[in-house]
Amino acid sequence: MRTRLKVNPALGIERPARENRRDRVLSDNEILALWEAADADGEPFGSIIKLLVLTGQRRGEIAGMRRDELNMDKRLWSLPGARTKNKLPHTVPLSDQVLAVIESVTQIAGDFVFSVSGGKPVSDGFSKLRKRLDARMKPAAPWVLHDIRRSVATHMAEDLRIAPHIIEAVLNHVSGHKAGVAGIYNRAVYAEEKAEALARWGAHVQQLVTGEAAKVIRLRQLTPR
Repeated sequence: MRTRLKVNPALGIERPARENRRDRVLSDNEILALWEAADADGEPFGSIIKLLVLTGQRRGEIAGMRRDELNMDKRLWSLPGARTKNKLPHTVPLSDQVLAVIESVTQIAGDFVFSVSGGKPVSDGFSKLRKRLDARMKPAAPWVLHDIRRSVATHMAEDLRIAPHIIEAVLNHVSGHKAGVAGIYNRAVYAEEKAEALARWGAHVQQLVTGEAAKVIRLRQLTPR
């Protein structure tokens, strides 16, 4: 037996807002302006912004960076699955430029690299940070912090001609050839390719900032024949 409800159970519930797909990519000039604004902002937020630019990783992953995740000798940052959006462990090779930023951060007692107290990572203040950055950058169009990640990926592809699957590996982004069933069987981590891609990107950013080209040693040249 079918009955009709006398009152619409959805009455008063607002329709979900349409999700806008973002496609904002910061230009080279905007990346330079962002870097200079981050430099002026200082620690800890300025250093976090610089690592966003140099690595393309997610804001929360960088802000929550722990000392025990870093192996400075091997130039690696190893994130456990519990700290990544897709719950997959992720290793980020550290370029010369990234190492320089991390080593410049004032060391505070505690487990976290970016902290004002030592007991917990930086988690608040990013909205105010954006306003400070905007005041210094005076961007031509609105942007958000997550646009940095897209910008890194786009410039790696368009300016440096880095292959899409290597960029996905760098960003720990599961889509394209690694999505679905294919991803279950494709466990390649592309360690050398990721290191080379981030080294080339770091050199590109350095050239934007200083005007001087940085030398990048291709890893395959170091492989014994």
